[in-house]
Amino acid sequence: MKNNNLVFVIEDEEDLGQLMCSALENFRYEVRYFSNGVDALVAAPKENPDICIVDLNLPDMDGLELVKQFDAQQRGVIIVSGRDDLTDRVLGLEFGADDYITKPFEPRELVARVQSLLRRLQRSAEAEVVTCKKAEFAGWTYRPESLELQYTGQKKQSLSRAEGDMLLALLKHPFQILSRDQLLGDNCTPYDRSIDVRMSRLRKKLESSSEESELIKTVYGAGYMLTTAVNWS
Repeated sequence: MKNNNLVFVIEDEEDLGQLMCSALENFRYEVRYFSNGVDALVAAPKENPDICIVDLNLPDMDGLELVKQFDAQQRGVIIVSGRDDLTDRVLGLEFGADDYITKPFEPRELVARVQSLLRRLQRSAEAEVVTCKKAEFAGWTYRPESLELQYTGQKKQSLSRAEGDMLLALLKHPFQILSRDQLLGDNCTPYDRSIDVRMSRLRKKLESSSEESELIKTVYGAGYMLTTAVNWS
């Protein structure tokens, strides 16, 4: 029996794409294969995939742009790419990817990454539904259910899912030091650079309007801490 999770595989190398599909199907995932980005974008709103696995080298569009659009639709995104350069990894995370796998890789590793991301997304969704409606802190309002962040009297801005998860963890534990593992959870990967990138992006958004310059403090060797009180409603 298949489970209810749908995974899109967007990979222009058909042999590799089919290999990834077979590995996921062996673990009972519903899978749809696409050899280009446009077809996947058209299908996504209709089929509502839980996770999209995206190759960066697509024949019809920039893979990073596809990652950005999927992230805007609040879908889990895993990049698979032969590009092993740190710049590509950082860009992928900045555009909203939840994970990055470098080719070549073992199909079982891909399945493990998918399972890990699904667990994290599920826990995040459950926590939002049960406990979180709106958080107010230092002139900011954050709504976890819509990933919307707004400073008093200013325009709303949207966070990526990864940024939202980190901010939510900090808001639930103000004045407490949270380790990198606590902030990344199942999304923790061998390249620790990911949390630095996401934290930098989050800080820029918070400091763009706030009169307080260091709402999130780096505690060297320990992690990060939110330095303001939070009111939930």
